[in-house]
Amino acid sequence: MQNKGLIKFFAILFALVSIYQLSFTFVSSKVKNDAKSFAKGNPDKELKYLDSIGKENVFNLGFTNFTFNEVKDKQINKGLDLEGGINVTLQISVKDVLKGLANNSKNPVFNKSLADATANQRGNQTYIDAFFEAFEANSKGTVKLASPDIFANKTLQGEGGIDFKMTDAQAQKVIKIKVDESVESAFGVLRKRIDKFGVTQPNIQKLGESGRILVELPGAKDVDRIKKLLQSTAQLEFWETYKIEEIGNFLMAANEALKKTEIKTTEVKTISKDTLSALLTDKKDSVDTKQGNNPILDKIIQQGGGPVLGMFLPKDTAVVGGYLRRADIRVLLAPDQHYAKFVWGKPTTLTDAKGKEIDAVELYALKGNRDNVASMGGGVVTDAKDTFDQSGKPAVSMQMNGQGAKAWEELTGRAYTQKTSIAIVLDNIVYSAPGVSSGPISGGRSEITGNFEIAESKDLANVLRAGKLPAAADIIQSDVVGPSLGQEAIDNGTNSALLGLLLVSLWMMVYYGRAGWYANIALAVNLLFLFGILASLGAVLTLPGIAGIVLTMGTAVDANIIIYERAKEELRSGKSLDESVIAAYSWKGAMRSIVDANVTHILTGGVLFIFGSGPIKGFATTLLIGIITSLFTSIFIARIFIDRRIQKGGVLSFVTSFSKNFFTNFHFDFLKIKKWTYAFSAIVTVVSIYSLATNGLDQGVDFVGGRTFQIRFEKPVEVEGVKAELAKVFDGSAEVKIIGNNNQLKITTKYKVQEHGSEADEEVNKLLYDNLKKHYASGLTYDRFVNAYDGKKLGILQASKVGPTVAEDIKNNAYWAVFGAMLIVGLYLVISFRKWQYSLGAIAAVVHDVIFVLGIYSLCYKFMPFGMEIDQHFIAAILTVIGYSMNDTVIVFDRVREFLGGKKAKGDFNSIVNQSINSTMSRTINTSLTMILVLLIMFIFGGDSIRGFIFAMLIGIIVGTYSSLFIATPVLCDTMSEEEHLRIEKEHNS
Repeated sequence: MQNKGLIKFFAILFALVSIYQLSFTFVSSKVKNDAKSFAKGNPDKELKYLDSIGKENVFNLGFTNFTFNEVKDKQINKGLDLEGGINVTLQISVKDVLKGLANNSKNPVFNKSLADATANQRGNQTYIDAFFEAFEANSKGTVKLASPDIFANKTLQGEGGIDFKMTDAQAQKVIKIKVDESVESAFGVLRKRIDKFGVTQPNIQKLGESGRILVELPGAKDVDRIKKLLQSTAQLEFWETYKIEEIGNFLMAANEALKKTEIKTTEVKTISKDTLSALLTDKKDSVDTKQGNNPILDKIIQQGGGPVLGMFLPKDTAVVGGYLRRADIRVLLAPDQHYAKFVWGKPTTLTDAKGKEIDAVELYALKGNRDNVASMGGGVVTDAKDTFDQSGKPAVSMQMNGQGAKAWEELTGRAYTQKTSIAIVLDNIVYSAPGVSSGPISGGRSEITGNFEIAESKDLANVLRAGKLPAAADIIQSDVVGPSLGQEAIDNGTNSALLGLLLVSLWMMVYYGRAGWYANIALAVNLLFLFGILASLGAVLTLPGIAGIVLTMGTAVDANIIIYERAKEELRSGKSLDESVIAAYSWKGAMRSIVDANVTHILTGGVLFIFGSGPIKGFATTLLIGIITSLFTSIFIARIFIDRRIQKGGVLSFVTSFSKNFFTNFHFDFLKIKKWTYAFSAIVTVVSIYSLATNGLDQGVDFVGGRTFQIRFEKPVEVEGVKAELAKVFDGSAEVKIIGNNNQLKITTKYKVQEHGSEADEEVNKLLYDNLKKHYASGLTYDRFVNAYDGKKLGILQASKVGPTVAEDIKNNAYWAVFGAMLIVGLYLVISFRKWQYSLGAIAAVVHDVIFVLGIYSLCYKFMPFGMEIDQHFIAAILTVIGYSMNDTVIVFDRVREFLGGKKAKGDFNSIVNQSINSTMSRTINTSLTMILVLLIMFIFGGDSIRGFIFAMLIGIIVGTYSSLFIATPVLCDTMSEEEHLRIEKEHNS
């Protein structure tokens, strides 16, 4: 081997750099373990400990020091499935941005185009492109985007804006820039909020030009709180309010009018004006005891006063709000109240007549106007802090700029004179509505109060400081993983990795002897390099990533196996050890096969990286890095030890007494039984396609949208009973399966999956808790059922949500990934082998393998004791199967090409091909065996969450080995012309 010294130098240098990079991970882990010991299970205390030492030196290398923050930035980060935490994809409402840019235009073409874009947006199509498409169809050239009543308004005029003379194509460019600026603004606002939230190593990134933003919060535990924080637009407004006596007549009139449309009974109980007055103003008398047929008044559970019109149950707010928005009801408002805006307050807690605490919501009437604009906006707020009011309750103080201070003084002065209140409204919810008792307030300082928890006041101050989002941010996809489940994943992954490494290493020693030891050393160096690169890239290690690393162990020895098998052949032909090694490492020896096989593998891994997301991208990353590092270590590191052995005059036979006769006299006529293998594969294909058409597949929420929860109970529960209970509250949408142990369920529902607000998520969580809490004898609280904490063993261990639009995108990406991988690899094989028959044979084998795996999943998903869902993980498995099937096929084809192109064998065409296949059997069986061993270990010990993923690869590798021998090669031979057969026979037998 030439330049041996240079290779040694770079190998040692690379090893030292890898150790250096990994040292930060070890130091960071030690510091975090110290923090856990110090905090004794208190997450806030743990976080404060880590914050306190952030700038302290924790790593001394002698020539330089590193603080904990610096060490933390250089470590290998664990993904949420290992660390626990929350991962959400936010969709910035481009529709709202466009409305804002158009100054809420009333143009019918504009508004119809917005509605059509929402309804007709295709998978992977951005909303803005869907809008432009709909606008062109609706306008038919009669209305331009640059019309003064659409985008050529005062807001967008001027330099870099829209001129009414612009064509639609010109206007589209400007609009796209403005939308991107709004998404960038939202990105900045969210980053500020997250930075202040208090989690270690938060990650936020924009996802292309889709208007989507990925937010990862490792270690975050308060699910409901975080979702509210991320989705709150922070639209702060100050409104003047009506008093109860000013709006009471309207409520009475509305109640009477609604009796005619809402009450079905013949007996209608009337309410006199005196009774209504008492109802609305007497705070002492509870309405709990009143009965009657009054659509609005019967729903009041406690009287109001001042700006509060009454207290209602949360479940009644939608109905009452609907009444008050009806056109036939709003005409009953007095002329000067025509633009009144009815808004609900922040939920609070009351005590009913029986002493039971109940949730309640206040109703307010705000003094609206034609433009529905508040008396004062929240953009004037320059600072906000969480504090305590005069009663010692949590509150938020605000400081306004000069313009805001002046407007605030005028507003409070007017309220003081008219004896009214000022409603402080955040995201259309009234947080408080204080009166002004001491005259106009100057200086621009104000305070928001209203039954806050300390965490709520901190979050509110945070979002006000960070600023408002330019448009609504909806959670369209989310994953929540508890830390205890993450620790289980780490334990399972580590155990399977170590066991897989042990078995592969043991087999290499048993089969190849001393040469196997060299391959194992190369494998160990490969793992060092792999982790070193992951650390230097700042990569995130996920559970599928660990699977990728374990899988790399199986493939890392593949190049060594190919080289060793070729070296054995050369030794048997009479060459010396030195000559055999040189021949094995040559291009005509093993190198061509190794390059072809790994290029196909890299191509499929690249497709997976491009189309994958989250953990799947992590799997692709480790797989791609592992392929490259394993090639280097297998070809160069193992060669260094082999050459050293030769120089010392040692013996190296690449066999042991156990394996020396394996496959030496193996002669099987593969082509003779092709009719039987064709028939078998045809039957399997037909059965698979029939099952796919009739039985279908168990499509996961990644493909169809929905919510999934992994919930653990104290003891086994009856699945059908839980399903029936949940179907009642989730409108019939509830699937319940046992996952892993029989005290652990996977619950899937599509209930309110299209509603992205935090309220819908919280409602689903509460419905789950209310219906499942009876199964917990220990009396598990809602917070401990929903939220994550260290050592959590019961309740929701993992939760995910995928909106319908995201599911459609994922499905489209999956199709493109599978077909794209086949196409790319097929083209490469045409270029490499220069005959289309090779590419056709390989594609036929791969299509066969994919249909086989899909058929198994279609036939078995209903009764297998583990999840067999078709999701992103499954697509990753299919692409991996494509890669390995191509790998196997290419190795066989390389040998077939060698035999057909040379004169190593004699006989008829079929005999020559059979001899070439038989010569690869030792490599084929060894590689497949090591892969199957590793996958079996992962399947048994890798954990429930990836068992279906591993099973797909396990079946795929077995089927891929079969198809390479019994499908790909026969197809190659059958598609070659008879003239080609005769030509080859003549050359070989002359």
